[in-house]
Amino acid sequence: MADRLTNAEREAALPALGETGWGAVEGRDAIRKILKFRNFSEAWGFMSRAALAAEAMNHHPEWRNVYNVVDVTLTTHDCHGLSALDLQLAARMDAFAGAAEVQRDLTAPILALCQIKAARR
Repeated sequence: MADRLTNAEREAALPALGETGWGAVEGRDAIRKILKFRNFSEAWGFMSRAALAAEAMNHHPEWRNVYNVVDVTLTTHDCHGLSALDLQLAARMDAFAGAAEVQRDLTAPILALCQIKAARR
């Protein structure tokens, strides 16, 4: 079972993810990114690559796709919050996304997750 990120791990990792467009999910210990691709084929290709990486990690995203937009949420259900698995999968997804446009206006600042208390375990 994966462990939730500590406050120190959050402060070290989350700002960099925020710079790439990941944001906090309000009311959850989770991160979200919305990507807009040029067309459905590019969006589907991204999802296919991400799905293979997720399966290899045995860590699966919550996501939805509408035409050229992919909306991804990452959290680790086993520990009820963010774990190192989420950070690893987010980095892999960022590498697969290429020149996709990040839709930044639908998420809270990622630094809000640095305030999550370990007591919520």
